[in-house]
Amino acid sequence: MKFLGIIPARYASTRLPGKPLALIQGKPMIQHVYERVKKSNTVDRIFIATDDERIMNVAASFGAEAILTSPLHNSGTERCAEVASVIGNEFDVIINIQGDEPFIEAEHLTALRDLFLNDEVQIGSLIKRISSLDELKNPNVVKAIKTPEGKALYFSRAVVPYLRNIEEQDWLHHHPFFKHIGMYGYRKETLLKIAQLSPTALEQAESLEQLRWLENNFAIHLAETFIETLSIDTIEDLLKANS
Repeated sequence: MKFLGIIPARYASTRLPGKPLALIQGKPMIQHVYERVKKSNTVDRIFIATDDERIMNVAASFGAEAILTSPLHNSGTERCAEVASVIGNEFDVIINIQGDEPFIEAEHLTALRDLFLNDEVQIGSLIKRISSLDELKNPNVVKAIKTPEGKALYFSRAVVPYLRNIEEQDWLHHHPFFKHIGMYGYRKETLLKIAQLSPTALEQAESLEQLRWLENNFAIHLAETFIETLSIDTIEDLLKANS
């Protein structure tokens, strides 16, 4: 089985414009991501997929393969699908690595990749147990609900499940809550299919594209990781990464 790693990197960002090129310890964030994926030896080839020549030029400066994709994509999934349709013929599984995860660990990628040892898995992703009430109540932390077998039931920005008749401060002592870590793996054929799906009501309500796949009966298998990540979404996150 051959794995293609794709790092979508969009220049425009509402909260942090030019995010992929933001410097962390003197190095562009996209370079941190690329180098960590390469060092992990978990994929057979890595591409940065971007809509901006500035990112293309920076990628070339540190020796990364990059491809210029359409500026019209609405998600990293669509960007990955374009790359897969152009160069993905020799690959079985596409791993979508977020370009704002400069501290990604090999263990994350291994856990995601290993889901595909099961032939039934068409889409895979990661979750981590939530350990604080602030994290649980933060709408920017996406919560995942899963079956005992590890299939996703639902994703929400709200606290789910709601524990009736239990005080908020005791919720974490009565039920395991999980946050979703937005890295995905897809069988190539599945990726090309889901990239063609139209937006759905639940997706638009929560602003979570993975709900589109669930609403169209595509199962998402989840692997649990015990290693924290720091996604860079705001200037505060960037300052924390440089502290």
